Amino acid sequence: MLEISLDELKDLMTFRGYEAKELITNKYGGIEILCKKLNTDFESGIPYTAVDLKERKDKYGTNEIPPPPMKSFLFLVSEAMQDLTLLILIVSAIISLTLSFLLPKEDENVNGHDKHEVKSWIEGAAILIFVAVVVLVTALIDYTKERQFGGFQSKEKSENNKKIAVIRQGFEIEIPVDELVVGDIAQIKCGDVLPVDGIIIQSTDLRIDESSLTGESDWIKKSAEYDPMLLSGTNVMEGNGRMLVTAVGVHSQTGIIMTLLGAAADNKEFMVKQG
Repeated sequence: MLEISLDELKDLMTFRGYEAKELITNKYGGIEILCKKLNTDFESGIPYTAVDLKERKDKYGTNEIPPPPMKSFLFLVSEAMQDLTLLILIVSAIISLTLSFLLPKEDENVNGHDKHEVKSWIEGAAILIFVAVVVLVTALIDYTKERQFGGFQSKEKSENNKKIAVIRQGFEIEIPVDELVVGDIAQIKCGDVLPVDGIIIQSTDLRIDESSLTGESDWIKKSAEYDPMLLSGTNVMEGNGRMLVTAVGVHSQTGIIMTLLGAAADNKEFMVKQG
């Protein structure tokens, strides 16, 4: 039975250093008790059953960070039309067309049509045609880029979906990183980029490069006794060890950052349109 909520794990992973070690000891009774609360055996790992894996994925999520949804062609057309210059041209064209039909007739040509009316009508229509061409070309270019980027992401994911060693039901096996679940005991070694957040169970001379998150270039010495917290997206520079997986996918540090970046980009885009 999984006795720890997703929110509790999120809160736990906000702590760092010795403070995190103290919290694990005082609140959860140590790393072994924490494992038990996640239905993980300290030595043999999680039960390797479909029911158990489904329960963990349902409660804590999967180790996947979904890409932002691709924009439709109609959305890109609407987006292209938000350009201030194009909006001014559209208004000008509408005014020109309106005036061409409302102004009183002056000299008529041999066919009985007002010269001024014909000229104004052509000018207004030409502006609208120009705007339509610009909008469609811009939207088509952006649509092509969206599809190319989506294809690149899919290809990169398939190529970079590396495997990681975990202990399940007493056996060490290798699984794709996107199949990791909360409660897994994962083996980490020099050269790995951590795909999930976790807590050190055991380590030997483990040093982590956290510059991708903190900007600090110094390697951080990690151990179960002093600084047990491991964060996704960081690099194992020296040593090896075992970690208890505590956050995956959008709930990991990488997932949280990606979500925030996506929200910031959407907000910036909204502000540009409004301003």
